[in-house]
Amino acid sequence: MKKVLLFILVMLSLSAFAAEGDGVQFFEGSFRQALAKAKKEKKLIMFDAYTSWCGPCKVLKTKVFPNKELGDYINAHYVSIGVDMEAGEGIALANMYPLEGYPTIMFMDASGRVKKKSIRFTPGRCKGIIGNCEGGQIISRCRLKSNMRV
Repeated sequence: MKKVLLFILVMLSLSAFAAEGDGVQFFEGSFRQALAKAKKEKKLIMFDAYTSWCGPCKVLKTKVFPNKELGDYINAHYVSIGVDMEAGEGIALANMYPLEGYPTIMFMDASGRVKKKSIRFTPGRCKGIIGNCEGGQIISRCRLKSNMRV
């Protein structure tokens, strides 16, 4: 019985670990490092500007960014970085990139020039970020799975 329980726990752990790889992969470093990575890999930047208190920001994090189709597309074309704009380097970045509200998704070139900015996603509008990233247009090519609610 202990072996069966141990096996189930190991399998659950592995499946949780595997699920972590789905969706948008966010770069774990500074903004400057993300720019350098984008330049080296010849990609653009997807900058997720959020705050800890923002409800729609949490919807993006838990319901939209984990989407596998979206992740496949974004990960292939962008270096993604999420920044809490009220903590750490986010405070200085908020001065460099003044925002009108949260969440704000900015698509930038590797030098940090904003190509497209999308502001204040409501849960219903979160679906609008799924799709075509070409030419700095808001994402609309990838589709949310029909069983996913935002």
